[in-house]
Amino acid sequence: MLRASPIPLLALAHTVAVFAANVTYNWEVTWVWGEPDGVGRPIIGINGSWPCPIIEASVGDTVIINLLNKLGNETTGMHFHGINQINSNWMDGAVGSSQCPLPPNYSVTYSFTANEAGTYWYHSHNMGQYPDGFRGPLIIHNREDPYLDDYDEDVILTVSDWYHSQSPTLISQMIQPNNTKFAPPRPDGVLVNEGSDGHIPVEPEKTYRMRIINFSAMNAAFVVFNALQMQIIMIDGTYVQKQAANQLRLLAAQRYDVLITIGSSEQQNYPYLVALDTNADYTAKNASPAVGYHTNFTGQLVNDENGNLNGEAVVEKFYPQDDSLIIPWDNQTAFGPVTKHWVLNFDYCHDDNGYPRACFNGTTFIGQKVPTLYSAVSLGENNTEVSAYGQVGAFTVGYNEVLEIVINNHDSAIHPFHLHGHQFQIIDRPKSNKGNWTRTTSVPDMPARRDTIGVFANSYAVIRILANNPGVFLLHCHIEWHVEMGLSATLIEAPERLANYTIPQDHIDICEAQGIPTEGNAAGNDLWYDTEGFITINPTTYVG
Repeated sequence: MLRASPIPLLALAHTVAVFAANVTYNWEVTWVWGEPDGVGRPIIGINGSWPCPIIEASVGDTVIINLLNKLGNETTGMHFHGINQINSNWMDGAVGSSQCPLPPNYSVTYSFTANEAGTYWYHSHNMGQYPDGFRGPLIIHNREDPYLDDYDEDVILTVSDWYHSQSPTLISQMIQPNNTKFAPPRPDGVLVNEGSDGHIPVEPEKTYRMRIINFSAMNAAFVVFNALQMQIIMIDGTYVQKQAANQLRLLAAQRYDVLITIGSSEQQNYPYLVALDTNADYTAKNASPAVGYHTNFTGQLVNDENGNLNGEAVVEKFYPQDDSLIIPWDNQTAFGPVTKHWVLNFDYCHDDNGYPRACFNGTTFIGQKVPTLYSAVSLGENNTEVSAYGQVGAFTVGYNEVLEIVINNHDSAIHPFHLHGHQFQIIDRPKSNKGNWTRTTSVPDMPARRDTIGVFANSYAVIRILANNPGVFLLHCHIEWHVEMGLSATLIEAPERLANYTIPQDHIDICEAQGIPTEGNAAGNDLWYDTEGFITINPTTYVG
């Protein structure tokens, strides 16, 4: 029986490559049996083991992953979260959006340039698979890192909620007419470094770059190093001006890079706390049920292996850093003037069969026959017609336009929203119960940038991008259960530059092997307005 080995530490801070190279990984996606929290279950691993390996490269490298699906009973796909896929949108790995599902016993090659340094992660973007284990860190080093001389070693710290049942079972139980409260599956526990004991070796007076990643399917995580202050140097994939912090709250999919300096004592160990935020809204007053933290983990920064390893990190109140106020390193000013608005209203809803769904603007996302990118590249000048793409919430923006996106959250919970293809600017993100956005009245001089934002309960967020990355990019809630309920929309960016793109042949081959059309509108019809064959009703059974 496989007991999870911890994700290894990195000590490569000063050994980044000088010359661009091809960094190649040959992987088989396989089932393994593991018990990272002491309870055994099937887990999706790589090459017969789990946790999944780290992908590492340096800026300018070409990352190549040759992926063979040996799951036997499930299709799969691989998304590189935070990698913008500049000039390589077909490598984004979002099944149904930028590729067909990868069937068992078939292989496909992902290849992209590591354009930007940062702490990223990869995961399956297919049928709720990453809560089943298909996920891992993706680290892009930078020989010109502005903080390279400020630390001694790199350390990866992953946090995650964890479930004892497999995703298809959980999703099938969730998407049922009797789920009248739209309740998602609740986690059975918390993992740190995929099942490690949370002990991280450190040395006195050294500074460590902690690359903290939240792999959760649902829950945010508070991270606190009680006796040690953090200095934030990066959020998601954006360098920031150094910002002191005592507490962090990472929503599902978010990353923080922080510097932590160890004290001079050789005998002191430092406890740290990871607390899953299982509340709908941790800021709510007089909440029912009361705000509480029931899934916690205490780890140790270990100076002395023979010393006290049972110290506790005690927190009286959580008051995490406000990421919307963090200033980017490059002092990039707000994009403008705004030339287009995209307003998305999130509500829970029901499909035509009475099953619980999640909707943007009253419509739930339904995957179509043809991947949206493949339609965009084959429809020619008609690829600007959003109705050609079926019920995927399509919205188009022209090249170099400034797009302001508004997300109105009508739920009583905080939700993490992620946009593929961009580190967006945070223009406005008020606290809970501020109602719907009406207009943008104040714009920060140098807005924070990241790829996943928390939108507070019964409130909104305003983000901006410069549309200079032609492609088809999903915008979705990064609570994986809500993706499966349909809380996604599709940005078709610079469609005029997508016409006649060439999709790699091996990606076309896996579609043809499954009888999936690769040209035409959502149903594979030559005429963009021919809706025969569009998928307009959600299936009533869920098959992972």
